[in-house]
Amino acid sequence: MSSRGDDAEPVPCSRAAREREGSVRAVAGPEAPERPESLWRERPFLLTWASSAVSQVGDRVSEVAVPLIAVTVLDASAGEVAWLTALAWAPNLLGMLLGAWVDGRAGKRRLIIGCDVFRAAVLLTLPAAWLWGTLTTAHLFAVVLLCGVAGVVAGCAFTPLFTWLLPRSSYVDANSKFSAARSASFIAGPALGGGLVQAVTAPVAVVVDAVSFLGSALLLRRVRVEEPVPDRRNRRGVWHGARQGLVFVLRHPVLRASLGCTTTVNFFTFLTGSGLVVLYADRELRLPPGVIGLTLGIGASGSLVGALLAPRVSRRIGIGRAAAVGSVLFPAPFALVVVADGPLWARAGVLGGAQFLIGLGVMLFDVNLNSLMAAAIPGGMRSRVTGAYSTVNYGIRPLGAVAGGALATGLGLRTTFVVAAVGGMLSLLWLLPSPIPGIRGLDSMERHEPVDT
Repeated sequence: MSSRGDDAEPVPCSRAAREREGSVRAVAGPEAPERPESLWRERPFLLTWASSAVSQVGDRVSEVAVPLIAVTVLDASAGEVAWLTALAWAPNLLGMLLGAWVDGRAGKRRLIIGCDVFRAAVLLTLPAAWLWGTLTTAHLFAVVLLCGVAGVVAGCAFTPLFTWLLPRSSYVDANSKFSAARSASFIAGPALGGGLVQAVTAPVAVVVDAVSFLGSALLLRRVRVEEPVPDRRNRRGVWHGARQGLVFVLRHPVLRASLGCTTTVNFFTFLTGSGLVVLYADRELRLPPGVIGLTLGIGASGSLVGALLAPRVSRRIGIGRAAAVGSVLFPAPFALVVVADGPLWARAGVLGGAQFLIGLGVMLFDVNLNSLMAAAIPGGMRSRVTGAYSTVNYGIRPLGAVAGGALATGLGLRTTFVVAAVGGMLSLLWLLPSPIPGIRGLDSMERHEPVDT
């Protein structure tokens, strides 16, 4: 199940100043008062971060428990398990329409809270049906799909909410903290999920994710933010808003290059997917299951280190160059795994080192590129632009996974990893001719206003 802070890539753009008593007051224009205090001392940000962190841990539990429900309780086939992944990503294909719809809604914070409560209720139907002996594969599919739709809606609503919490100067720092929480959840969450499944069975373990969504909603309910009322003048419906969001992305030099870059790297890195990494470690490297789990945990620790280092790197070499470095460092280590050989410790060490570098690279890439995107989106279009961007960026992932399976079957796993590395590094070609490498700070970015279409 996808929470608002996962792959939903927040793309904030500030238009708000924060008051010391914890409420947030909207102000017009980009000159929101900047405050030097640590974000940890800002109550609205801290509550929002905690809300996201709690639901992230729950998500990791469900990522273990839901497939195990399919396998151990419903005796699902490999094809049915693959459909779980497809249905989880499928709602992103509606991102343009959902983002346009969210843009016209008032009360973005309440909308996110509603999505959290909805997902908790939907998830709780799984253990209830299991206890009554009525759980079916169709029911499981429906839960995954409905939670996916709610996740896309929450992600589109979170984009503008994020902007009202922070001044522009805090984008990279805030994205780093959100990404660090997500990375930490990947270190602890799978182990927690596996332990719960073993202790209380997979359907009951899903309750933890449901409770995490309720906790997330309660934390977010305590955030006080004054939200600008959406301007519904000249609105021509959801379809027109969706088209506006996509056209804006394609015409904006930073967003267009960013979309080309992220879509390219996502397609090629999804050629391998987590499934093929495990398969390669088992069949080619002949690693025991416990060692495979350890190497994947090392990769998650690389993401945590990358999230914490990203602000420092961006200050030293510039936000744009840091994103460009990440676009190469993220996919390149996939080629490293094909040279793993020798004794067990060497094979495991190479795979673990590659996973660490991949995690480090993806966070340098995400944290800085998300912050660049933040400054590019005008206030009234944040949700629809996020939806349009996500439709393309996330919609390519299932295609990459399918292509990777075909490539691995036809040419072998080693060739697939090399193609993923080389193809992923080509994403840099989208950035080089764009303004992105020359952007050192967000204040230097050129503003582009939407053109009525």
